[in-house]
Amino acid sequence: MKTVLVRAVAPVVFVLGVPWQPLAAQRAPFATPLAGSPPATIRPYGQAAGCPEEPALFHACALEKAKTFTPPRTPDGRPDFQGVWNRIGIRNMENIQEHPQTMDGSGGRSAIVDPADGLIPYQPWAAAKRDTHFSTYLDPPRMCLPQGAPRFAYGGAKQVIQSPGYVFMFNDQSHYYRIVPTDGRPHLGSKIRLFEGDLRGRWEGDTLVIDVTNQNAVAWLDHVGDFYSPAVHVVERLTMIDRDVIHYTVTIEDPNVYTRPWTMAFGWRRTQDSSGYEQWEQACWEGVSTTPSLGKTQLQPYPGFSK
Repeated sequence: MKTVLVRAVAPVVFVLGVPWQPLAAQRAPFATPLAGSPPATIRPYGQAAGCPEEPALFHACALEKAKTFTPPRTPDGRPDFQGVWNRIGIRNMENIQEHPQTMDGSGGRSAIVDPADGLIPYQPWAAAKRDTHFSTYLDPPRMCLPQGAPRFAYGGAKQVIQSPGYVFMFNDQSHYYRIVPTDGRPHLGSKIRLFEGDLRGRWEGDTLVIDVTNQNAVAWLDHVGDFYSPAVHVVERLTMIDRDVIHYTVTIEDPNVYTRPWTMAFGWRRTQDSSGYEQWEQACWEGVSTTPSLGKTQLQPYPGFSK
């Protein structure tokens, strides 16, 4: 009898007949152009409530409109956000910074309005870490994991329901939801970590402010791998500038990952006739997108947190 020795080799997967192996720091087709590159080629933006939908232009226009708009109100006197909403400005979740049009996305300008260059102010180690994520790991929602904050705000259509002391948000993607108390209760203890974080809401005039802490930082900000650590503090602000348009801003602070706080801005558009709206089950089959042909690890816990 002969003994056969088999040597383990790295898997080579054939995609459309072409051998493919993972490359270190492989750039995504929707990656942000390198410094000195011309602006990314994208599809033109439209308008919403008389404002351009491009995030920076929308932000400037919405700030002015909010000064004079009087929103419809709920019976308890709060701005009436109830209805079904879709994002404006962030067209897809590939990349929150500027990125080109691809075969499955329209491309877009950066949603970051501060700093003015539209770039996330990463610490050097974190920028290098982010650049390895796309080539190494799958985006956590492909494992049916919640999107966290602020990604919940631009991840799919949302149904908003209000009652005294609460705002409820139901995402049509994979059963994600938010329960936002607005009764002044304190945050949970710092040792408790949650996928969606600990949400506390308050009203500042006609603006709903949502303060998010205690995230476990498994989620990313987009497909390209932008990330934060469990120390992240997220503050979202929602202000109606038209009966069917909300101006959304979010400031993200994380001293473990960034050199300074930074802010994104975009919009939500309400579906005008949602009286017969039914939010159907959009089930997520864990593993359906974790095909070996991608050559990637499924998940890195606390992605990028360990230096």
